[in-house]
Amino acid sequence: QVIKCKAAVLWEANKPFSIEEIEVAPPKAHEVRIKIVASGICRSDDHVVTGGLVKAFPIILGHEAAGIVESVGQGVTSVKPGDKVIPLFVPQCGECNSCLSTKGNLCSKNDIGADAGLMPDGTTRFTCKGKPINHFIGTSTFTEYTVVHEYAVAKIDSAAPLEKVCLIGCGFSTGYGAAVQTAKVEPGSTCAVFGLGGVGLSVVMGCKAAGASRIIAVDINSDKFAKAKELGATDCVNPKDFKKPIHEVLIEMTGQGVDYSFEVIGRTETMTAALACCQYNYGVSVIVGVPPAAQKITFDPMVLFTGRTWKGSVFGGWKSKDAVPKLVDDYMKKKFVLDPLITHTLPFTKINEGFDLLRAGK
Repeated sequence: QVIKCKAAVLWEANKPFSIEEIEVAPPKAHEVRIKIVASGICRSDDHVVTGGLVKAFPIILGHEAAGIVESVGQGVTSVKPGDKVIPLFVPQCGECNSCLSTKGNLCSKNDIGADAGLMPDGTTRFTCKGKPINHFIGTSTFTEYTVVHEYAVAKIDSAAPLEKVCLIGCGFSTGYGAAVQTAKVEPGSTCAVFGLGGVGLSVVMGCKAAGASRIIAVDINSDKFAKAKELGATDCVNPKDFKKPIHEVLIEMTGQGVDYSFEVIGRTETMTAALACCQYNYGVSVIVGVPPAAQKITFDPMVLFTGRTWKGSVFGGWKSKDAVPKLVDDYMKKKFVLDPLITHTLPFTKINEGFDLLRAGK
């Protein structure tokens, strides 16, 4: 059956979301239709609104969510109606080079770099006012019902609180994994984290869990420092308080730079600063924030020649279908907290207010 429900449709760039009645088609073979219970708001969604991440309109955004399987298409075996699930914006097909490699996690079936905005068969499951609406990175969670491919959904513990574990669908896993999986932070090491939003705070938690002795949190909004300290930051630095470039400040604070740095904002200036502030020979800098479209980085290659490593991390390096259920289990066993990352809980119809809060750094 076609389901009629509410969704937040973005008709064009730099406009508010419009709450519309949409039709959601039934799942085709190897697809799953999900009733979304809770969805987080992520800066990557806002990058589409502002044009920093280029996608085709109209579109239903959202990629950090949890819900309940409503129905499944032919041939689906990993989930059944009634299961609690998390949609995966980084799928895991289990067959491509990245899925088969122990070194990678960015499944070739992902729709992050592509502008497709469609299901794998090249069509959409959403219509509104007779018009087809695009999907977003294989998930589209700003709707009461969505359809995803079976390789882009993970079944989780039936006791998990969906309004908390939805963060494991992106923000928490992305940040925490960047520290423990991508960088592989070691006990006693020093770290710098640029950007203290939900993902940056999750990096701080990952560095702490990995046993870092010093975690320097960097943000131009000092209001974020108390929470960063609560979650494990040992020092907090506001670049606005200094005349000199922030990488010089961090090198002075640590003697020769940090062992690991993380850029969790998505700005080219902070990416180069994060690289420059890590130890000149064996420092590792990880790009976690989505880079803005059409911007290029220029830097002195000597910064890398001396031995530094510059890496990217998508979804914290986790193989999504395998890792997400385990991360939910770890949360249920109280191995990490999610509550401090949740600042506001709003009804779905107030999604525009949620984005205003995000843009205001709240």
